[in-house]
Amino acid sequence: MTEVRPRLPTVESAAPRGTHVPLIDRYRERLPFAPGDPLVSLQEGSTPLLRAPVVSELVGATVRLKLEGANPTGSFKDRGMTCAVSAAVREGARAVICASTGNTAASAAAYAARAGITCAVIVPEGKIAQGKMAQTLVHGARVIALQGNFDQALAFVRELTDTHPIVLVNSVNEFRIEGQKTAAFEVHEGLEGRLEALCIPVGNAGNITSYWRGFRELGAAPRLYGYQAAGAAPLVEGRVIEHPETVASAIRIGRPVRWEDAMAAARDSRGSIRAVSDEEILAAFRLLASQEGMFCEPASAASVAGLLKYGAEGAEQIVCVLTGRGLKDPETAIANNDGRVIACPAELAAIEEAVLGDP
Repeated sequence: MTEVRPRLPTVESAAPRGTHVPLIDRYRERLPFAPGDPLVSLQEGSTPLLRAPVVSELVGATVRLKLEGANPTGSFKDRGMTCAVSAAVREGARAVICASTGNTAASAAAYAARAGITCAVIVPEGKIAQGKMAQTLVHGARVIALQGNFDQALAFVRELTDTHPIVLVNSVNEFRIEGQKTAAFEVHEGLEGRLEALCIPVGNAGNITSYWRGFRELGAAPRLYGYQAAGAAPLVEGRVIEHPETVASAIRIGRPVRWEDAMAAARDSRGSIRAVSDEEILAAFRLLASQEGMFCEPASAASVAGLLKYGAEGAEQIVCVLTGRGLKDPETAIANNDGRVIACPAELAAIEEAVLGDP
């Protein structure tokens, strides 16, 4: 990899009143950073917690959506990446690397660009959504398309970082977990400690691990329900899935790096990890878009699919985490939409018919 000189980001001072406070500044007392440490930030965190009236009515509980797609690169990964890249710069790193199904790659590339350091990513060839690939490339990362799956990519990346001075920024990196736990702080604050259950997609299992760490630090104990795609459900089946397959590419992972942590989070919170089918994921995906006005990526919809399938289980205050925005995966959105584009000549009568006529 070509060596570049990091820009050594300026330490951010407290934000002016009324402006967004970067995640590390907001929760510095709960994160492994000291005043004066370099901060690589895109002003991540502080994402909305939105009431979901349609889903609430369907399950008979008050359901809110944690909109992690509102982070700078469009996914929850930015929470952990600000911490992982800031720590890497603090340690003098010149390069970072990750394996990815898409969102980690896009986030790592953006934060490395902000820091002025090199980023390389290894992705499964032909298995990354085009929105995520576009982000990764435009931020200047070196992209390696592996003729294999995510789990193989991660194994190679871990070998590389064992023998070269490159920082690994996958969720095996503890700074990633530290950053991502801040979402639990926000949910707890937003609901004034009244959260009873949290529903979340599970792929590499870093996010459910992070939420549980955050809640434990606050002394809170909502039940955590994790949902895997049926074709990529190693935690549900209790075995490695050698060839995971699902339309939800962000959770198409057969050997989660945080396997034991995720199982402990579900067990200790009195929750569970269960599977939902691709059909159930896509049904929830369409419902969120057409009735709640929320366009998320398919993997995000797994949280709602699971809630709709298994029910509220006695909880009255529930949060479903939507991990990434829908524009991450435009191909799946277009392919799984009942809507249609109406071709129309440039004539008023034809336009009236198209607008006002029977669908």
